[in-house]
Amino acid sequence: MVQLHVKRGDESQFLLNTTTDAPLESLIQQVTAIYNGRLKVDRICSEIPELADHGVTLPPNMQGLTDEQIVELKLKDEWEERCIPSGGKIFRKDEIGRRNGHAPNDKMKEVLMRTVEEAKALISKKQAQANVCVTMEMVKEALDQLRGAVMIVYPMGLPPHDPIRMEFDDQEDLSGTQASLQVITEEECQLWWAGKEMQRGKKLQDYIGRNEKTKLVVKLQKKGQGAPAREPLVTDEEQKQMMLHYYKRQEEFKKLDEADDDSYLDSEWSNRQALKRQFQGLTNIKWGP
Repeated sequence: MVQLHVKRGDESQFLLNTTTDAPLESLIQQVTAIYNGRLKVDRICSEIPELADHGVTLPPNMQGLTDEQIVELKLKDEWEERCIPSGGKIFRKDEIGRRNGHAPNDKMKEVLMRTVEEAKALISKKQAQANVCVTMEMVKEALDQLRGAVMIVYPMGLPPHDPIRMEFDDQEDLSGTQASLQVITEEECQLWWAGKEMQRGKKLQDYIGRNEKTKLVVKLQKKGQGAPAREPLVTDEEQKQMMLHYYKRQEEFKKLDEADDDSYLDSEWSNRQALKRQFQGLTNIKWGP
């Protein structure tokens, strides 16, 4: 199996196993699905703590309004009584006015937060450091874990306008957000290796040969952004080892310099004429009375 280390810029994303005869069209599709799937898991994991702390999202026409404004405009959240968390609710006001403040109890909150940590670990970038390949099945498993936890806490489901439900239903609207800049569609996705774009319509073996034990770093890039920066000749870990070696060598040279002391030449035992002077009785001569 060929192992791909997928990066976005200089940032490691995930490892992926494939074969040399894999068409680049299907490989790009697989890489894009995993990459965007991991982003979806991250977006859901960032919203669930807000759900655990402040309950479900208010309707768009009520978000950001004060209680007085809501009363004055005679607005009503029709989902407030439908979306009640299991075990009862605890009121925790959302200061930014985005959620209704009817949060789940501490036990249900723990269910949500524990599942978030498990889902993050499943698709984490640290998996690449542990030499674990991330598959689309693992991404789906993380999504299923999150969906299951939300269903346990909110058995009646979430409002259709809640961003978590919209993510689960693949109806999320990312326009105008920072998250939209991270997503790469399959049509605009490019894979680069060794400073070359890997063209659709070819196979992986057209670039790397038929050796199935190859490991290579490929860069994920949006169409039109040009070639990504090449990998540095020396990795961060190798640079640390080189600096450590250089420091040790400096310390060794300092010790050698300190040991290179010729003050012993002034000592009596180092005097070449000492034996001759002793025979001639010229030692221990003192001037004065």
